[in-house]
Amino acid sequence: MTERYVLDLQEVDETQVAVVGGKGAHLGGLSRIEGIRVPAGFCVTTDAFRRIMAEAPSLDDRLDQLSRLNPDDREAIRTLSAQIRRTVEGIAIPDDLTAAITRALARLGEQAAYAVRSSATAEDLPTASFAGQQDTYLNVVGPTAILQHVSRCWASLFTERAVTYRQRNGIDHRTVHMAVVVQRMVFPHASGILFTADPVTGNRKVATVDAGFGLGEALVSGLVNPDVFKVRHGEVVAKAIAAKQRAVHALPTGGTQEVAIDSRRQEQPALTDAQVVRLVQLGRRIEAHFGRPQDIEWCLVDDGFQIVQSRPITTLFPVPETGDRENHVYVSVGHQQMMTDPMKPLGLSMWQLTAMVPMHTAGGRLFVDVTRRLASPASRAGLLDVMGRGDPLVRDALETVLDRDDFVPSLPDAGPGGPPTGGASATIETDPAIVTELIERSQVSIAALERDIRAKTGPALFEFLLEAFAEHKRVLSDPLSMQAIMAGMEATWWLNDTLQEWLGEKNAADTLTLSAPDNVTSEMGLALLDVADVIRPHSEVVAFLQGVEDEGFLDELAKLEGGTEARDAIQAYLDRYGMRCVGEIDITRPRWRERPTTLVPVLLDNVRNFEPGAAERRFEQGRRKARQKEQDVLSRLRALPDGDRKAGEAKRMIDRVRTFIGYREYPKYAIVSRYFVYKQALLEEAERLVQAGVLPEKEDIFYLTFQELHDVVRSNQTNDRLIQQRKDAFRSYHALTPPRVLTSDGEAVTGAYRRDDVPAGALIGLPVSAGTIEGRARVILDIAEADLEAGDILVTTFTDPSWSPLFVAVAGLVTEVGGLMTHGAVIAREYGLPAVVGVERATRLIRDGQRIRVHGTDGYVEILP
Repeated sequence: MTERYVLDLQEVDETQVAVVGGKGAHLGGLSRIEGIRVPAGFCVTTDAFRRIMAEAPSLDDRLDQLSRLNPDDREAIRTLSAQIRRTVEGIAIPDDLTAAITRALARLGEQAAYAVRSSATAEDLPTASFAGQQDTYLNVVGPTAILQHVSRCWASLFTERAVTYRQRNGIDHRTVHMAVVVQRMVFPHASGILFTADPVTGNRKVATVDAGFGLGEALVSGLVNPDVFKVRHGEVVAKAIAAKQRAVHALPTGGTQEVAIDSRRQEQPALTDAQVVRLVQLGRRIEAHFGRPQDIEWCLVDDGFQIVQSRPITTLFPVPETGDRENHVYVSVGHQQMMTDPMKPLGLSMWQLTAMVPMHTAGGRLFVDVTRRLASPASRAGLLDVMGRGDPLVRDALETVLDRDDFVPSLPDAGPGGPPTGGASATIETDPAIVTELIERSQVSIAALERDIRAKTGPALFEFLLEAFAEHKRVLSDPLSMQAIMAGMEATWWLNDTLQEWLGEKNAADTLTLSAPDNVTSEMGLALLDVADVIRPHSEVVAFLQGVEDEGFLDELAKLEGGTEARDAIQAYLDRYGMRCVGEIDITRPRWRERPTTLVPVLLDNVRNFEPGAAERRFEQGRRKARQKEQDVLSRLRALPDGDRKAGEAKRMIDRVRTFIGYREYPKYAIVSRYFVYKQALLEEAERLVQAGVLPEKEDIFYLTFQELHDVVRSNQTNDRLIQQRKDAFRSYHALTPPRVLTSDGEAVTGAYRRDDVPAGALIGLPVSAGTIEGRARVILDIAEADLEAGDILVTTFTDPSWSPLFVAVAGLVTEVGGLMTHGAVIAREYGLPAVVGVERATRLIRDGQRIRVHGTDGYVEILP
């Protein structure tokens, strides 16, 4: 019976987290790797912890109280967690448990010095490292002291920091148990941390070693700056030797103390280059064993390395799997589609099946492999040009990779690089009938889809959908549609470049495109103003909407005075635009039709902030400004040498941009319309699976790929464990920031603006809509949380078309993601909002409520005092 309370490190491995916690399991795994030395020791198992917790029945009530606290109520958490710790430390360790621990100590040497280390079951996991959440005690001497520190480790499961971490991450306190590792103390000459991948860039080929004298506590606690070595392909490629003034040493009687380092030794490296390379070789062996990059704590004792901990590095962005050993360069799809959140597996696979180019997944995001295009000089120039016009940070990141001569192979121009990004050359006439025809074609195709899908169920539905995806791609790649999009974009670029050259005016196209016709996304924002006009006169309806929480509220509206008109207006809006939502490229995200409450705050803002008829006035005002701008530009051009020719060319381009730029938004609207039809059919199929007892709930299908769902429908069997793993993984992906450019080495290449024309302290971004505006920053991460006043400036991570109803209510826009032709930029120009996009970390650097000045013409944001 007693043996399960204590297990020798040699008896455990990484599969036994539930028994010995994350740290114990990893140490057991490490001790089995050939050539890796781990200090001898044993684990006091989670059975011992459960036995202790059962000794104090009062703990049950306290854990209940704790789980009900708000994670932000720090005072209550501090008080209650301290009571729990005192109770745990006060429990007498039962005799049989004491005997098991002292027997293990006798085997290793009773009077030796030991490290007593917490090892929780929710620690050092692939998805959450919990590093530093619980306690470690060094140089503990004698059985009495060791037993006391084992109790302290148990209690450290309830430090304020650990409790808050669990609550924020939705982890139940009762499901986490504490084991304790007791290990022979090592007295190192030097110690530190080895990352088998660069923790800053993510590069898996570069290992980083931090080293200092004495015990590693000096580095971990931030007492000294370490020496830092970087190793690639078995050689030290960079090093920075720090002045190490202090170290932590063990005392003969137990415990540790800080000591000053002799001034002659301070600047000496803690390790030689040869030792660093040897350490990294050991690290690579450990990494291979655990199958992923590791964060390793090491000690140097008599010229030999001992490993005292290894855990996965959880902050690294994963690398797409290719199955080859070639170099690859990936560009983020999310940064172009204005959706950098993680997507669920069904969302990823549906986008892959309907996209025009092959896409790879990593970390719940999509990437396109551009290696072949970069390898051939002809396609490289086109790719860099299009990327640079869209998002200069992507172009700069790609150029950074190209500057490393050896990473991207060089192919002859005839290589199978595919056409340069940018699609068909725009050789069509400037004729509005082309846009009308394209929109009609799209509507006919969607109507046919809605009609034909109705009768399809079971495996036949999936066969039908695969045909529908082929039609989806055909519509998307319609040469005429591509030409219309390119015509609008190229005319914009021509006007901006040429008018800057001829008239010295930046971003002139921004004003010339105001209220362009046929822009379905800007119409959507204005149409919600019209809905507000219907609601505004009916005070009962307005009051009712202020308290709405239930998605079925539209049915309730009809009971109120003016409610029928209000319901019909909202319903008509949802019929036209209800397939949209934030993050709409992920089919699994709830659409407005499914969650109409999302729109209520924006609708109420419109009721409060606008007068009747605002939509029409707004559109007309934009059209007038664009017309005035056109007359102004043309008359200034006529006054130049060769002015009539220049004015004639400019007029042709202005007509062209106004004809085609609005259509730029239509293909996305069509995609999302089709997506909603697919989704409704798949959810009906999911409902059948739930009825048949195959799935517990409908939305579980979101965690399967399209192909896996097809298999489930065919076999009427599902893998519950797979769905649970996918849910856990999806949760963990939220903590990762997707890079604009990622290499197969795992390096996240961020890119820089490289500009010196902005004031010190300003936040640099990309100018996408001209003008300068000052106002109150509203940092809004969820459209349903919007609460805007006239003159506010919207600051957010990204805006896709679903945000355009907010654009009518704000005076300016700042986003972290975006380019010149992404949706937020196009709509900002449509509405005449000064906008700067691609501002790194804007939502963290700008605080909600601060006054800021947005320089939409020059591309920077100032935070005002």
